[in-house]
Amino acid sequence: MRIISRRTLREFVRSLAGRKDQAAVKAALDAWFHEVSRARWFTPADVRRHYATASIVDSERVVFNIKGNSYRLIVAVDYAKGIVWIKWIGSHREYDRLDANEVQYGS
Repeated sequence: MRIISRRTLREFVRSLAGRKDQAAVKAALDAWFHEVSRARWFTPADVRRHYATASIVDSERVVFNIKGNSYRLIVAVDYAKGIVWIKWIGSHREYDRLDANEVQYGS
């Protein structure tokens, strides 16, 4: 899968500067990026086969648990084109205050 954009993940990790879990979050996001960039998903079921804890929100939105569910990563997937768009990343607490269907990058 082609992931747009890794810079979003890097910026998020930088925003955690000074926090004790910054290195663990970086490692978890790097692992996620590496795995997903090598995957080829054709349906949401393909995502679930590799990520049993992922939440399939609708036909294109998926929420991943990052670092033991401390953080959430919302993406949009175009299965036909093989593209994953990062829409949002943040703490589980922040995630509980938003609508995963509506959130857009930068909001």
